[in-house]
Amino acid sequence: MVAFSGGVDSSYLAWAARRALGDDALAVTAVSPSYPASHRKMAEEIVDRFDIPHRFIETHEMESEAYRANATDRCYHCKSELFETMDRLLAELGFDHVSYGVNTDDTGDFRPGHRAADEHSVLSPFLDVELSKQEIRDLSRAAGLPTADLPASACLSSRLPYGTEVTVERLGQVEQGEEALRGLGFEQVRLRHHGELARVEIDPTELARALDPEIAARIVAAIKPLGFRYVSLDLEGYRTGSLNEVLQIARDPIR
Repeated sequence: MVAFSGGVDSSYLAWAARRALGDDALAVTAVSPSYPASHRKMAEEIVDRFDIPHRFIETHEMESEAYRANATDRCYHCKSELFETMDRLLAELGFDHVSYGVNTDDTGDFRPGHRAADEHSVLSPFLDVELSKQEIRDLSRAAGLPTADLPASACLSSRLPYGTEVTVERLGQVEQGEEALRGLGFEQVRLRHHGELARVEIDPTELARALDPEIAARIVAAIKPLGFRYVSLDLEGYRTGSLNEVLQIARDPIR
């Protein structure tokens, strides 16, 4: 069974598992308030186009007080819920293993969700063969997957600074805001939720356009009605793990 979100890594892993194992592979997508509708659409497109056996399951991390508290180990509680739910399905359907798409690039950031994977004996094939994100993109392109050039993605909760409670309302604000930004033609975006302030990260190659007064006004007009008092544009642009910049990360950051 493959933990499948519809992103770059999990899509290639699901495609490869289907090719290697046939009907003995199953892609499993977890649905919860932190999972964007746009990701679900891509997941459905992938499994339909490439004939990958697939299931949706519901996860309930929002019921966990530890998850909602949004401490630095939030991802641990999320992944624990995911893999516990997948383990139950694994036993029900008679599968042998769960796998997920962590790659070598992921080992350079603070990602406590990997600890949950270890605790549940989840396989990590990309780490076994030392595949990087770029190599997975190249392989995806060769396979004809539409995710090859898909912008990096993460759950909506990753847009909330540590210590800010995860709520359905805040996740909805983030999702609607990012959809609005993509509707303005921006490809790689993040809306970081800082209470009354929405901090917008846009790929550095698109910053010049975002700074145009007319476009900037359209960004503000799209974001403010979602419940924000202020809208700021991060001049460093989009970068993965920007909320982790406040952490003093240990030498072994994957934990």
